[in-house]
Amino acid sequence: MLVLRKMLSHIVRSRFSWISRGGRFALSTRPLPSQEHEYSHEPKYPPIQDLAYRARKKRVQESWHERIAKLSSVEEKLFEINMPKYYGYKVNLLTDEKFPYNIKPFVQYATRTSIQSGMPQCYEPLQEEATQLLERIRSQLEDTIGFELAGKSALGLRADLSAEEKEETVVRSLIVQLNRTITNALAEDYGHLADVETDFDPRHEAFWFLGGIYPPKLVRKIKEGEDWQKEHASDPYDRNMQYVGKPYLALRHKQMLEPLLAKDLEAFDISQDNVEVPEFRYDPLALGYMTEFRHATTVPGFWPGDQHEFGLLSYQRRSHAINRQRYCAVNDLDETLQAQGILSSFAWLLGQACYQGFSVVNDLTYPLTTQTVITDGKNWSFYAYQLNTTLFHSDQVDNNARYNLCWGTKDLQLYESIDDSGKIHGLNDDVLRHLIMFYINQPKNRAVELKPYLCPKETRIADIEDENRRVFMEQAYKHIASNRPRHLLVPEVYQWEKIYKIDHKTRPMDPKRRPFELGENMYKRRMDEHALKYIPRAVRPGGPKSLPKFETTYYPNVRRQ
Repeated sequence: MLVLRKMLSHIVRSRFSWISRGGRFALSTRPLPSQEHEYSHEPKYPPIQDLAYRARKKRVQESWHERIAKLSSVEEKLFEINMPKYYGYKVNLLTDEKFPYNIKPFVQYATRTSIQSGMPQCYEPLQEEATQLLERIRSQLEDTIGFELAGKSALGLRADLSAEEKEETVVRSLIVQLNRTITNALAEDYGHLADVETDFDPRHEAFWFLGGIYPPKLVRKIKEGEDWQKEHASDPYDRNMQYVGKPYLALRHKQMLEPLLAKDLEAFDISQDNVEVPEFRYDPLALGYMTEFRHATTVPGFWPGDQHEFGLLSYQRRSHAINRQRYCAVNDLDETLQAQGILSSFAWLLGQACYQGFSVVNDLTYPLTTQTVITDGKNWSFYAYQLNTTLFHSDQVDNNARYNLCWGTKDLQLYESIDDSGKIHGLNDDVLRHLIMFYINQPKNRAVELKPYLCPKETRIADIEDENRRVFMEQAYKHIASNRPRHLLVPEVYQWEKIYKIDHKTRPMDPKRRPFELGENMYKRRMDEHALKYIPRAVRPGGPKSLPKFETTYYPNVRRQ
């Protein structure tokens, strides 16, 4: 018995590993590291875990969220969000071109934003300064506006352009020249304007999970048909939101704008601050936002590694208002512009937050702010936005006390009329004053840790020392960000299969080759579930008969401690 006890003790304290030896597998043992405190006076039991379906699912999600937080670089975090979906997420696509009727409550709920009228108090000290600057550069601004809007810059427009395209062409030219005029006139006194990065027609995209949505009838029906899901049939679920926008112009700086509301993030409480964020838990399909399969992309107009990574000002288009009366019987343009200001500002800041290492599952540790202008050349509206939280999925939608803030002005008219000679009648100084205040609002350094979730050595893919891993991740991330379609289309069940094979089962002799016949759910296919790339014998590093036969993959792996 003593010998048997010693053998069992040795087995328990050993590590087993199978090693290939000449085609055979042999068992080898290696002692585990010695533990100083192997025994304790009081028994220590592992925590008792809830084995219910909800609890198990929540633990899996929390584990994934922790994994994303521990990834080293920005691109790896964004790629990991796409890992569960080989063919992309089924997203509701939001754009800056389509704003259905009664869109404001949905946008506020989708971005968890409370809107305030007017500008925040931090702009009051800039008003007098902006008034003096306006008097100094008034003549330059009048010449720019008069020349661009009097028709002289539109002489080359094609006759076959639509009304929206003509407006966007003229307004784009106006904004470019206004930005040049204001920047050149004020850069000498305001040094941050000499160090801004200007993006023309940038790509602003953002992806996030929106929780708390009522399940559709089909989802409830499917769950009610399963005994283990009956009680969860009416549980809210997540909708995948993807914003795609293309502003006229955007300005970026190396430093951040000051918070619009000087308040600690933990002090924001939606239940105590007396703010209003409407609950719109209906499916976005009800508003006309159709779904499509698409990879989750978050791009704030530049690639990771650019030093100018904080937004200063963006100019948004409003050509969608030209034909709005055709499908909206009620004039809700003011609310639509507020919704556009909220959505475009939130999406741009979410992209900037993701480039700092935060994500839609790892919340901010400090606020981000930006300024937004929406214009058609004559009508202008101004918005200031502060991003405080990015957690909107089902586990957080009712538990997250934080909320985002947006301030906005009413629709202001820049002028009354412009004659053929370019002379402006009835110029509105308030519009130009607001615009100048946005430019002279100086960004500053903050005494905060900017990238708490990023590895100091591998902030982005370009910092990875291993060349093979760096090249692999660069190609994989850029392919995801490009949203090019797969060489194989997304699998689907054809109508004749639904009728004859699923509903009525009238073709039992047909060979079972389709995924639904083999019990496979192709929509759960992961990004790393694919055939490895074969290395031809002629180019193998160790010779024609050497190993490995397939190229190594370097998908995101937790390396940062």
